[in-house]
Amino acid sequence: MPGLSGLWSNPGRSFVDTASYGLPSIETFDKLQGALRQWKDGTGVWEVWQDATDQARRSFAKIVGVESNSVTVGASASQLIGMVASSLVKGQVVVVPELEFTSNLFPWLVAESNGIRVVPVPLEDLVDRVAEGCDLVATSAVQSSTGEVVDLEAIRMAAREVGATTVVDATQAIGWLPIEAGQFDVVVCSAYKWLCTPRGVAYMTISDRMRPRLTPTSAGWFAGEVVHDSYYGLPLRLAKDARRFDISPAWFSWVGAASANLDLLSVGIEKIHDHNVALTAKLAQALDLDSQGSAILSIKVDESLDTATLPFQASSRGGGLRVSFHLYNDLDDVDLVFETLKGKVIID
Repeated sequence: MPGLSGLWSNPGRSFVDTASYGLPSIETFDKLQGALRQWKDGTGVWEVWQDATDQARRSFAKIVGVESNSVTVGASASQLIGMVASSLVKGQVVVVPELEFTSNLFPWLVAESNGIRVVPVPLEDLVDRVAEGCDLVATSAVQSSTGEVVDLEAIRMAAREVGATTVVDATQAIGWLPIEAGQFDVVVCSAYKWLCTPRGVAYMTISDRMRPRLTPTSAGWFAGEVVHDSYYGLPLRLAKDARRFDISPAWFSWVGAASANLDLLSVGIEKIHDHNVALTAKLAQALDLDSQGSAILSIKVDESLDTATLPFQASSRGGGLRVSFHLYNDLDDVDLVFETLKGKVIID
């Protein structure tokens, strides 16, 4: 099953579960193993491993169409979103989808102890509620459980009319769905899914108007203006750009991230998008479902199907079987899923 790119090897079992985690390319896996061997042997140079972080920052910036100095790096979506949530002040109103993935929900709810008000609404009512007035709107670009692609442009326009800050969790989007991150105040992405990196890599793009509002509460030497001159002592000397919000990187994860981003750029996000959406549409059509223009399809199946014995790897989420296609999948995967589920799908 060659999929879209020869950069990936055959996983040995049909893997249609990128919404849970992505698979590494051959080169990414080899580079990660090489770094681990250097660690084991004591021959590694940590500064080289660390340099991979800035390499990944620059290539991620290309993927989402921003300058690299607007990108901060972290470990998870919730860690980065929590920094934004902690910047809010008493009385401010945050609007969120009520069934949002909790990495983009719990940080706002925690901040309620500081006096902010979180207003959860059905996703279909999100734009109208933002238009009524709020201080911040936070939503995923693609819903994790259903694969629904959110109308970010409509949300952006509604937020602009009322002066609201826009926060987008693009974890289930970046890597297959083209995203212009500069259109929003904050875009966050955990990279271990569609960007096919090791776990422990996350990015956040920050608009110019948003940067002064944030406090770098986890600042350390890696957030210094000159990193290798920021090990010891006073005064405080943080980077002037988005690097001031960095946390010290987990070296080996970022070695993988630097390689993975280049793999995706070499294929092209638009090309990956068309490939992934076409596979999802093919399966949805065969099962008489709506693909929603997504790379993720949620399928309700009857009780006769034992999901523990499926001949492919997928996930159960939100009451459905979640199938997600990426560039290493092809029509053989679609056929296998269809043949397995044929006659066992519940149509609403």
